[in-house]
Amino acid sequence: MTKFILIRHGEPRYDQVLRKESYSLGYDFGKLTINGIEQAKKVATDPRLTDADIIVSSPFTRALQTAANIASIKNLEVLVENDLHEWIPDINMTGKINGELAFKSYMSNNGVKSNDKFNYETYEELKKRIELALIKYTNYKKVIVVSHGIAISSLTHFNDVIEFCGIREIEI
Repeated sequence: MTKFILIRHGEPRYDQVLRKESYSLGYDFGKLTINGIEQAKKVATDPRLTDADIIVSSPFTRALQTAANIASIKNLEVLVENDLHEWIPDINMTGKINGELAFKSYMSNNGVKSNDKFNYETYEELKKRIELALIKYTNYKKVIVVSHGIAISSLTHFNDVIEFCGIREIEI
């Protein structure tokens, strides 16, 4: 069995994204606040990360920056795993869906598709994507995974509210 230490990214900021009016995918480029950087440095000292073999990260900036801060303290390699990305509010990628409203629909319908106008990634689809991404790393004993709250909660429980740089542990 491989132990996976799941860490949500640090506190993000989107002011630069908003100034450039880079909505939708532009949010993927939001970086950490000063506090978010400190959160990442602090979580790197958590004893649960001791003896980890590698860090695997979502490709989004806030996760990569968190992983980089942890890696610099733990002296570990960071691999980017594309399928650890954020939940998808519009699987057709039209750019016309309001992500906040899609998220409200997702939550109120417990991650199941509803009859409304939103075509989001379901809880089961998200869980399968994240599990398939992690299975690739079961040749390691302990893996640090830096991702997003909703992605991590697909492996714990639907309503798991994960704080910035919060940790959850699973074994696969």
